Amino acid sequence: LSPDCSFTCHYRCRALVRLDCSGPPGTSDEDDGNELEKDTNVDEPSEWEKTELDQTQVEQRIKEYNSQINSNLFMSLNKDGSYTGFIKVQLKLVRPVSVPATKRGPALQAGRPHTQGVKRRTSFYLPKGTVKHLHILSHTRAREVIDALLRKFTVVDNPRKFALFERSEKDEQVYLRKLGDEEQPLRLRLLAGPSEKVLSFVLKENETGEVNWDAFTLPELHNFLRILQREEEEHVRRLRHRYARCRQKMQEAL
Repeated sequence: LSPDCSFTCHYRCRALVRLDCSGPPGTSDEDDGNELEKDTNVDEPSEWEKTELDQTQVEQRIKEYNSQINSNLFMSLNKDGSYTGFIKVQLKLVRPVSVPATKRGPALQAGRPHTQGVKRRTSFYLPKGTVKHLHILSHTRAREVIDALLRKFTVVDNPRKFALFERSEKDEQVYLRKLGDEEQPLRLRLLAGPSEKVLSFVLKENETGEVNWDAFTLPELHNFLRILQREEEEHVRRLRHRYARCRQKMQEAL
């Protein structure tokens, strides 16, 4: 590990954890600094959401879409007028997620059915750059996509902690817009075409809305405070590194 690494892990979990450290401090993903939330007002639809298509136009768009992709992730038109297809979602989470963990009890060790196991939760960070393809219907809503993703990774956190974002690149700048619960990602995918630069989907933490802190236990609240402190220290470290680089550049220019 790098001497600058502040990673800590429970001794029982070390064999299950793999680190992917890339470069010295300050060499984190530069794209993060260039991403702007262009619009988080979910009440205002995007340019794709405003487009209305009749049945003939939908069929034509599907043919055009399938002719442009280089994989077998095609869209298919159903007899009832709906259509199915694949969307790719990048999971870009900065906080750990919780998954169920079961501790084996004496009943299992004695050969009896596992009915007396103690259910617990364990938390971990999803690997950076994790992506998932989902096969969904045209009327599948953004909230249902989030639920499906959490089930795929057996995440037991409240789905309201997460939000699905529409990501686009324009004029060498990355923009993010949070999707409303009722928006239909596959419809947006069809209207935008298969290009990931024009449109892609990202799952992130939902930073909006009030949190009911009274619903958490004291150990959970203390853990949150420790996580916030580490995030604050990391943010300060990155800012200091950025200003140090600017100072160095100016000194070189002088």
